[in-house]
Amino acid sequence: MSRQRIRERLERYRPLIEKAEAVAKPYQDAVDRIVEWNQAKVIEAFQAHRVSDFHMNPSTGYGYNDRGREVLDEVYADVFGAEAALVRPHFVSGTHAIGTALFGVLRPGDHLLYITGTPYDTLHKVIGEEGDGTGSLRDMGITYSETALLEDGSVDWDAVKRAVTPRTKVIGIQRSRGYAWRRSFTVGEIAEMVRRIRSIREDLIIFLDNCYGEFTEKSEPCEVGVDLIAGSLIKNPGGGLAHTGGYIAGRRRYVELAAYRHTVPGLGAEVGSMLGATALIYQGLFLAPHVVGQALKGSLFAAALFQELGFPTSPRVDEPRSDIIQAIRFRNADDLVAFVQGVQQASAVDAHVVPEPWDMPGYEHPVIMAAGTFIQGGSLELSADAPIREPYIAYVQGGLTYEHAKIGILLAIDRLAERGLIKIG
Repeated sequence: MSRQRIRERLERYRPLIEKAEAVAKPYQDAVDRIVEWNQAKVIEAFQAHRVSDFHMNPSTGYGYNDRGREVLDEVYADVFGAEAALVRPHFVSGTHAIGTALFGVLRPGDHLLYITGTPYDTLHKVIGEEGDGTGSLRDMGITYSETALLEDGSVDWDAVKRAVTPRTKVIGIQRSRGYAWRRSFTVGEIAEMVRRIRSIREDLIIFLDNCYGEFTEKSEPCEVGVDLIAGSLIKNPGGGLAHTGGYIAGRRRYVELAAYRHTVPGLGAEVGSMLGATALIYQGLFLAPHVVGQALKGSLFAAALFQELGFPTSPRVDEPRSDIIQAIRFRNADDLVAFVQGVQQASAVDAHVVPEPWDMPGYEHPVIMAAGTFIQGGSLELSADAPIREPYIAYVQGGLTYEHAKIGILLAIDRLAERGLIKIG
């Protein structure tokens, strides 16, 4: 195989690239304005809290009086428009942060209602089944129900009103599409959800899974009244630098309750050595607006290119975006697998590995993942994954640079063409 294979493919597909970029450019230019706004917001938060080099120093043991950790929480709260935040490398995933937030505010006998359909696959085991013995929400005596979205992807408010009971305590919203063929929710749409939920009952706690959505718009969910959000540091807000971790942000009382679940009651956010991760989390947050912008531009390119080739995409290039995920629908499992394998071939890490579907922990169907990333599972880096089930949809996200995202999409197309699954030109 030629060592110049990628460069050769760039030249081979140059007409297709130029056509797709001409379509995507107005929308990519709009992304630049969002990046500028969010970069300014992050810098202002750093300055307001007087971040200095000594805040980057690691702590040990219990981590008492770790001022760097405390200021990091304050900066995150400021950036996300929240009263308080809990930012820790000890969260192993976004699901862990989400679960911690839910366990923090829910109690036996309470009812959790998701109003955006079935949540992402990894949350199913957190919700659990009655008497499953794993310590799930159901096992703790917390009941769960969900309302399906309408055909147009909007919330079914009649169903929501019927589903709310006197025991309903938390309303769950998933901002991103997860493994579903639906659009993500914009902050404007989330603001309307908040308004309508408050009209049903003022005391309901509104929780939102913010994964993949951070910095894709000029405002964040807490700024429009959401009570509690959670996300992963190896997605958008980590900027590609945070090696692990997650965050919870929102109203101070609810963040405090989540902190008690994260450690133990009485200790909460006051302890926790940062394991030398503080500097990278700070720097990652500083870079996040720019890197998220690169990923958004890559998603727009992918949408434009696959629309040109006749594939269904969601969102389409001209539709609003509120996360970094680009969904592309394929005819069958073979096409889907070939596409994901092509994305892997564009990686700087593990490009020689050929991913295959496997039974991943927390997922209900075999999943194939292209993840040639510097940080394992770092989905702000270029990656693609898909459950092997109908309809056959690949979910592409990330790209620390636009150029890498573009190359990944081109090599995926090239693999499809090599296998005779599509014809180009």
